[in-house]
Amino acid sequence: MNRHLHSCRKHPDMRVATWNINSLRLRLDHLRRLAQQEGPDVICLQEIKVEDGLFPLSDLHAMGYPHVRFHGMKGYNGVAILSKLPFKMLDPLDWCAKGDCRHARVVLGGDVELHNFYVPAGGDIPDPKANVKFAHKLQFLDEMQQYFAGGAKAGNSTKGKAIMVGDLNIAPLEDDVWSHKQLLSVVSHTPIEVAKLNAIQAAGKWVDAVRQVTPAPTKLFSWWSYRSPDWTKNDRGRRLDHVWVTPALSKRVRHANILKDMRGWTQPSDHVAVIVDLD
Repeated sequence: MNRHLHSCRKHPDMRVATWNINSLRLRLDHLRRLAQQEGPDVICLQEIKVEDGLFPLSDLHAMGYPHVRFHGMKGYNGVAILSKLPFKMLDPLDWCAKGDCRHARVVLGGDVELHNFYVPAGGDIPDPKANVKFAHKLQFLDEMQQYFAGGAKAGNSTKGKAIMVGDLNIAPLEDDVWSHKQLLSVVSHTPIEVAKLNAIQAAGKWVDAVRQVTPAPTKLFSWWSYRSPDWTKNDRGRRLDHVWVTPALSKRVRHANILKDMRGWTQPSDHVAVIVDLD
């Protein structure tokens, strides 16, 4: 989808972006460029890789985001929500009792609850007995399913208006990867991961906003490996970054865009931003 389509549409009531920035301080200029070109009202970042005491809050304020919620740690992980719109802060949840800063949540105007997640990548071996990172990922997914299945009893509002975004580190559909058959045994597209992600989606009655706009079988990717010397040559990507909305908001989804061009920026993240417009 073409970024320039934005110029012929009126600005939506709310434009939400999600992006695994892979180091906030390293890519502040990239974030500034994203903010200027696309004008998101809310930007959710993952893998900010900065402890709270060094978080560049003044830079984000200067970009036009006066409302910021962040949970960071030194060197890895970390999430942040940047907003032009006021919000109510909610305490993050400590998934798998690891305290590793993978979740932020706020309530936007109109009682819209927003969740920003960074799901564990899971390492390279899709066997929880042989790989503790994969075991962690599966436990994390199970806890997400249990939380959203709890609805209001669990303190979340997914029965009403809610948005859930982030690097979920799973490409669930056959058309979310460059080769379904070749990636069935590769972490991020294994049947057990897809089944657990589907269970989370069902628990919260979530609607995949991007696929609502651009259904399969159209191929969509948001991540391309650094390991490939030329990521454009074979376009071997995966759609790991997602924007989900509850049914009450799904009818307000007007447009969705994956900003593939960002992968070609100088010193890019291996992920690109995903944007959804809501009326």
